Amino acid sequence: MMAAHPHTPLPAAGSVTLIASPDRVRLILSGELDMLMKTELLDAVHEAVLHDVRVEVDVRDVTFMDSSALAALSRLIQASGERPTFISPPPVVRFLLDVTRIGELVDIVGADGEPLEPSMAEPSPSPSAHSD
Repeated sequence: MMAAHPHTPLPAAGSVTLIASPDRVRLILSGELDMLMKTELLDAVHEAVLHDVRVEVDVRDVTFMDSSALAALSRLIQASGERPTFISPPPVVRFLLDVTRIGELVDIVGADGEPLEPSMAEPSPSPSAHSD
């Protein structure tokens, strides 16, 4: 019999929320986005594109993303008239955007709407790291 580990949190189930306004659509993604979320994510992408307005993808609360979720988001990029904007991608999402080069096809901004440079995804060495 396996003992339960109450201190080990369960992974957050993924969620997809679409909020539409006259000038933009925001897809709010959170938790684990994997194969189980693919249909829901593809449906949201399809609906977002139908609005024919700017699309923002809020990924700040995504804890895991696999290639099936990334494939669904790449459909958004292909079908959108404008470059989608990704808001505050955490390291796991930023890594996938960088390694697949999808990050070159979207605008990436912080929570404040300010653009994030690609170099911000990599921590810079601290000045104290150099010793004599």
